[in-house]
Amino acid sequence: MKIKYISRLVFAVLIVAVAACKKDGGTVAVQVPTSGSANFTRFISLGNSLTAGFADNGLYLSGQINSYPAIIAQQMKLAGGGEFPQPLFSTAQKNGSGYVKYGGLSASGTPNLIPVTTELGIRGVAAIPGFGNVTLYTKYTGPINNYGVPGIKLRDIKLSVYGNVNGYFERLLPGNAGTNSTTYLDFATTTPFTFFTNWLGNNDALGYATSGGVGDILTPKADFTAFYTELITKLTASGAKGAVATIPDVSTIPFFNTLTVSAILANVKKVNPAVQALYIQTSAGPRVATSEDLIVLNFPTSLIGVPNGNSLPYGLHPGNPIESKYVLDKDEVLNVRDYVTSYNTTIKSLADSKGLAVFDANEYLKKFVGLGTTVDGVTFTTAYVTGKLFSLDGVHLTPMGYAAVANEFIRVINEKYSSTLPKVNLDNYTFLKFN
Repeated sequence: MKIKYISRLVFAVLIVAVAACKKDGGTVAVQVPTSGSANFTRFISLGNSLTAGFADNGLYLSGQINSYPAIIAQQMKLAGGGEFPQPLFSTAQKNGSGYVKYGGLSASGTPNLIPVTTELGIRGVAAIPGFGNVTLYTKYTGPINNYGVPGIKLRDIKLSVYGNVNGYFERLLPGNAGTNSTTYLDFATTTPFTFFTNWLGNNDALGYATSGGVGDILTPKADFTAFYTELITKLTASGAKGAVATIPDVSTIPFFNTLTVSAILANVKKVNPAVQALYIQTSAGPRVATSEDLIVLNFPTSLIGVPNGNSLPYGLHPGNPIESKYVLDKDEVLNVRDYVTSYNTTIKSLADSKGLAVFDANEYLKKFVGLGTTVDGVTFTTAYVTGKLFSLDGVHLTPMGYAAVANEFIRVINEKYSSTLPKVNLDNYTFLKFN
């Protein structure tokens, strides 16, 4: 499926071009896009994979084209905004890092995800002492307004070594891995800008959560506040205005709500009706899993029931529980929520002190849980594959999801700065990757 680029452009042009329409013998004025008290001449966007347009477990050209900052910039251009160059992969290497596409349903009803491994933008691997191997992507040279770097955390923005250990950031720098010393914060703010969006901080909670609370740590609350303060201070130092986004509650995304304890147990019972419980490993020891414990989407269910050296079935006996790396247990869920609440208090407080617009992504995404909510004629839920909002990795958004987020950014920007940027038509964006 291809995005309807022409339709999207025509829609935007019609909004601007139609000056008035007849109604009951009179005319009704159509609002012309304006910037209000903001200046969209050079708009930049800081953030991580969500900002870069990452989707379906990869960064690739069509995802980049439909990043939410690019969609916002398209509307800003109608109100005097400038060009918005992104570090796009070339057409010849359009599949970038590689990704997964939807290949229908298996006999058991689970989605078949097909890895895409051709036309990649990978140039090699570098061994970084003290860190390990780093995948290197084809270098991008040219102007950049979208500074989204997959994997980056707020706590990474001042690390001078970061351009050596994150291949997505290394791709944007002139030097090769092992030789870079430019920090992300300096890199993104060197060229003057007039307006910005910022959605850094997601990975400071997400990394801990997706590793089941064992492969990463939550950024300490005081550190988050210190880094966010320095970031916002630098972004606003020259008078630029902008919009920031809060950190979503990671427990609401499909990555944690698709392979439920009850669903796994039900499948086990089809084969062995005598099984009564799943067992998980926690910091306090093994115990029976409950509905409050979240199994990660990439958990290999084929492990269930496989005996260990003591002939104890995996996940079905306290002596061979599901490993912690596959479970965000209920205590870890509460821990993540506590930190996210603190992070968001910091974000809102600093934004308020600087007069910035705030997109409360945390509250926005919560409303799609369960039956979901209809937005501009499209019903979104947090259901995996069918919910339209989240891509095939269960974490990142679909093009339609990114368009919905762009519209929310536009809404809060308009409210804060009295601008009149039009929203985009969500129907012009796809939600499932078939090719």
